[in-house]
Amino acid sequence: MLIRHPYLLFLGDVPDQLSAKTAQGIVDWRRDWCLGQLRLPGCEADTGLPDMTVQQAADAGAKTLIVGVVNAGGVLPEHWIGVIQQALAAGLDVASGLHVRLSSIPAIAETARECGRELFDVRHSDQKFAVGKGTKRSGMRLLTVGTDCSVGKKYAALALEKEMRARGFDADFKATGQTGVFISGRGVAIDAVVADFISGAVEWISPAADISHWDLIEGQGSLFHPSFAGVSLGLLHGAQADAFVVCHEPTRKTMRNVAHPLPSIREVIDMTVRLGALTNPSIRPIGISVNTQALDEKAATDYLKRLQDEHFLPAADPIRFGVGSIVERIAADFPLTRGAVKAG
Repeated sequence: MLIRHPYLLFLGDVPDQLSAKTAQGIVDWRRDWCLGQLRLPGCEADTGLPDMTVQQAADAGAKTLIVGVVNAGGVLPEHWIGVIQQALAAGLDVASGLHVRLSSIPAIAETARECGRELFDVRHSDQKFAVGKGTKRSGMRLLTVGTDCSVGKKYAALALEKEMRARGFDADFKATGQTGVFISGRGVAIDAVVADFISGAVEWISPAADISHWDLIEGQGSLFHPSFAGVSLGLLHGAQADAFVVCHEPTRKTMRNVAHPLPSIREVIDMTVRLGALTNPSIRPIGISVNTQALDEKAATDYLKRLQDEHFLPAADPIRFGVGSIVERIAADFPLTRGAVKAG
């Protein structure tokens, strides 16, 4: 799958910023690949990119329209179809991370065929996966887990990759969601894998490696979320994690899109250790990653200090303060994996 850039990011008319997290993630980690954003009337999200029409983007050299949104059920609203057809007619390919396949919508498939353009359904893979075995494999693995969905698991893993590489670790980000695939150019959208093969797909994403190599595996959902816990559990078992980082957003009272209350960080740590021990009895927490965007700087600093004192783990905001303290803990707990950068 070779998705050409520059990108035009399509935000549709989503109701809030979190619904555009795919587009925002691409901007945050691949800004140089992005030309602009396309928003429909009523859109409440903004990535900060210049607003463009399809034709303006095509004239500026855009190669692909990215449907940069998420929604419950992963559906494509009918009134977005015309915009996608316009992009195809203007010479752009179209890529989507939604559950619905672009090619399954007759009007889009026909326009793509007529215009000679490509459709990319990033959430769907043609790769055939085996059932997970849980057999011990070489290499080190860190998984980001969450108190909820959309709390920064991808950002934490990407920030850890950047910081660990800077400090001499051999570390790779492993994408398990559509945004991560757009950012890294590889991976599998785990929530689109048939349930029996989820753990096997993660074993495929993170195969046996050098004993000092770290795979930083992007987590999905939450073990406590009534909608997504099945995906989270399969991912945990397939990851066979040596270490995990708990990701949290401190202002939420209920889990996203449901009425269930958020679990505590302690509950997430205990449940992750208990369930993760099935495939790695040595699994342990290594840090806490917090999205403090809703807090002022003093409140954020105080909150992270409180978590650190309460759980005896480094607590950090990857975007605001960086993840240096978590990487220092990894170096202290796993000293033999430091300084093993790949040649070249």
